Amino acid sequence: MQRPRRSCLAVPGSNPRMLEKAQGLSADQVFLDLEDAVAPLAKAGARDNIVAALNTGDWRGKTRVVRVNDWTTAWTVHDVLAIVGGAGANLDCVMLPKVQSAEHIVALDLLLTQLERTYGLPVGRIGIEAQIENARGLVNVDAIAAASPRLETVIFGPADFMASINMRSLVVGEQPPGYDTGDAYHYILMRILMAARANDLQAIDGPYLQVRDTEAFRRVAARSAALGFDGKWALHPDQIAAANEEYTPPQADYDRAEHILDAYAFATSDEGGRRGAVMLGDEMIDEASRKMALVIATKGRAAGLTRTATAGA
Repeated sequence: MQRPRRSCLAVPGSNPRMLEKAQGLSADQVFLDLEDAVAPLAKAGARDNIVAALNTGDWRGKTRVVRVNDWTTAWTVHDVLAIVGGAGANLDCVMLPKVQSAEHIVALDLLLTQLERTYGLPVGRIGIEAQIENARGLVNVDAIAAASPRLETVIFGPADFMASINMRSLVVGEQPPGYDTGDAYHYILMRILMAARANDLQAIDGPYLQVRDTEAFRRVAARSAALGFDGKWALHPDQIAAANEEYTPPQADYDRAEHILDAYAFATSDEGGRRGAVMLGDEMIDEASRKMALVIATKGRAAGLTRTATAGA
């Protein structure tokens, strides 16, 4: 069962007040950041803050993730040593930014294995989230997504990605000026989605930095949700509810999906005549219909939806 990740809240590890506040918010996942949100001189202290927050905080109902620094920096190994050594039992995943090759994931996997053995943790329990943030990472995304059984998600990092391809925009996540039709991010999002789904992973959309424009956030989130993404980053508490709503199927769609599953299960049973295709209202449903309905039903169940009393047709 994959973890719910409709909303993935970013929290700077250097801010104890925000680390405490995040525990009471309704995000599916909270990632405590050691990378871009933390100044170089504050990183050592941020590690201590995060270890304390993981060990003493109340994170019930949330996936607990720490984003470490990327392998091109001097901080990565020290980040992982401090977090896993200090709070490995209370950590669900490590997020690795700026992943450019499968070797980046393999290296983190090996380090986690060594630390789990050292500290008596179940080997393989700590997952990995891979953030794709430049052209090289996208070109290698298929190999990255298949690099480790620990991998749980592939994440789009739009800000660094936009810079890496020289996109002419200063608004992270928005269409660049002059791109009048279509979606400048469609290929990137679909590339990440295909790599994730080919390896049974979740696909997560990155942040929208205009944090006070909730309607724009919804518009951008709806784009990746329509493609099939599982969730999106939230940088502000106001974005959490919007993400949870956009990545939860509408009630009517969920009811319809459950009805299709019930109808097809009956049609293929002995009692229903062992039929492989059957009319449901004006629509013919078959095995492909069941698979499509199962996607919507699974997302709805994970979000806590229940069928309405009048759901049926």
